[in-house]
Amino acid sequence: MDIISLKKLIPQVDAGLIQFIADEAIEMGVAADTALLKTGNYVQAVPLVIKGLIRVSRIEKDKELLLYYIHPGEMCIMSFSACCSNSASLIEAVTLEETKLLLIPSAKIREWIAKYPSFNYFVYEMFNKRYLDLIDTIDQLIFNRLDERLFNYLKEKTLLSGNNVVNITHQQIATDMATAREVISRLLKKLEREKKIATGRNQLTVF
Repeated sequence: MDIISLKKLIPQVDAGLIQFIADEAIEMGVAADTALLKTGNYVQAVPLVIKGLIRVSRIEKDKELLLYYIHPGEMCIMSFSACCSNSASLIEAVTLEETKLLLIPSAKIREWIAKYPSFNYFVYEMFNKRYLDLIDTIDQLIFNRLDERLFNYLKEKTLLSGNNVVNITHQQIATDMATAREVISRLLKKLEREKKIATGRNQLTVF
């Protein structure tokens, strides 16, 4: 990736380190619905998203909970944590659309933390953003009714896509929200009666 584009992507990082990232990181294109990391894997490289979107979730005993999304200019902080502690991944990361990544080798991550304050600041920003995402997830689980959580989930989908039409199945929603498909189908009918959404075949319009 060229220096100018990389600097625009992560302006927090100083010019000296930008050059090292451009030299050391491996650029890779990934198709939609590709698993980048699974629970129990060891992290050899930390992905920095150039283009596209990655979904990060936690899977335990056949149940899955959506944790957060990784957007362009962001890296997977859970992968970063596993890399620094040399521990197995606790999360699953899957591309939601065609995605372009820079893979930063784990050894370089540890080296740059020690040498570059601006890289530490960038990492702190990522940790803070993910922390707020997880607090929001906990708030949704504890304080909101499931129908409210569902509508908030659909609204977030429209913000991610920039379109009020969401192409998704009831099962996909149920997986993200760690509940049963039948429950989601019932709640979608409720939201439709309240004129908050309109349903179609594997498609929802959010008002």
